Amino acid sequence: MNKYSEYIRSILSLSEHLDVTAAGANIRKNIAFKGPNVYILACAIIIASVGLNVNSIPVIIGAMLISPLMSPIIGFGLGLGTNDDELMKSSLKNFAVMVVISILASTVYFFITPLKLNEPTELLARTNPTIYDVLIALFGGFAGTLETTRKEKGTVMSGVAIATALMPPLCTAGYGISVLNIHYFTGALYLFTINSIFIALSVFISAKYLGFEPVRYEDHEKKTRLKKRVWAIVAILIIPSCWSAFNIIKENNFTIHADNLVSKYKTVGSSYIYDYKVHTDVRPYNIEVFIAGEGLDDVQKEMIYLDGESIGLTRQQIYFRQDAAGNAKMSEAEIVRGIQEYYDARIQELNKTINELQTELARYKAEEAPTTASDSSAVSQSSEPRPQTKD
Repeated sequence: MNKYSEYIRSILSLSEHLDVTAAGANIRKNIAFKGPNVYILACAIIIASVGLNVNSIPVIIGAMLISPLMSPIIGFGLGLGTNDDELMKSSLKNFAVMVVISILASTVYFFITPLKLNEPTELLARTNPTIYDVLIALFGGFAGTLETTRKEKGTVMSGVAIATALMPPLCTAGYGISVLNIHYFTGALYLFTINSIFIALSVFISAKYLGFEPVRYEDHEKKTRLKKRVWAIVAILIIPSCWSAFNIIKENNFTIHADNLVSKYKTVGSSYIYDYKVHTDVRPYNIEVFIAGEGLDDVQKEMIYLDGESIGLTRQQIYFRQDAAGNAKMSEAEIVRGIQEYYDARIQELNKTINELQTELARYKAEEAPTTASDSSAVSQSSEPRPQTKD
């Protein structure tokens, strides 16, 4: 047993692979935002903006690899973990300058670009943070800290830069300014803030766990004040972050339940749902369900209400819009989509029925086969010629 325990400990041990002292010096050296870093960041922002503008994921990934945005965030987290007041101040200053330059550069690009997209899907995807963004930022920060402290460097930081996706939200914030859309701007900035906070928190936790040497001060009062300040900042970061994560989980759960409810009731009698909208930007969250066909009666509505309540949706959160029912006007695209979805559902029901009948038929044949075989055997035996006897 001891043999296996030692083997597992040797696998999980970090002490032989990390150089905490060199990592601390490297982090402090890289937070400075001047010289080439200014131009590199500007180039990365323009590249990311172009990628978002044309919905090109490879271009966006390339921009994230170029960007130096991670350095001051890691520096701030390390400053929290080592009680280094100067490092925190320097990191925040450089971080603020980077953010301002990034938003300005992307805003200018989107103002002057002649390329306009009706549905900039990659841009819109950067306006609504989810719980997955929180988890990616948190574990990305852990991986980034371990890579920074590792003696033999690999390609982990490149993966962290791609996974945490700090550049695209800043570009989307600039796009929101250029088109005067406050939702794009605030949503993208919120996503960027969430990512940055959780990366910094993961670095703070890692610095404590990995044993980065804390800064020591001769003045006891100054040391006490600094500790209080550090823990106040940690509390300020953690409490809103936990609240945000909680709200994001609630939004995700509501969206999932709403999607499931609509999928279940695509067709109800002679009515069908041709579209729906989930609103998580209002309190309480609600879902608008657009009905076409003959329209829902009270019994059908009650059935949907009860099913919604069984998965956590209240009646006040479900709104039926039956403007398209009966003879109300609908756009051609909505009519085609509604009809297509209706007949898709009917085809799925028919295919299910056919499959059930085929299964039943196969079972019936399997049960009848032995009987048929025995009957055939009996017939063949009765048809054999009998031997003739002499008188």
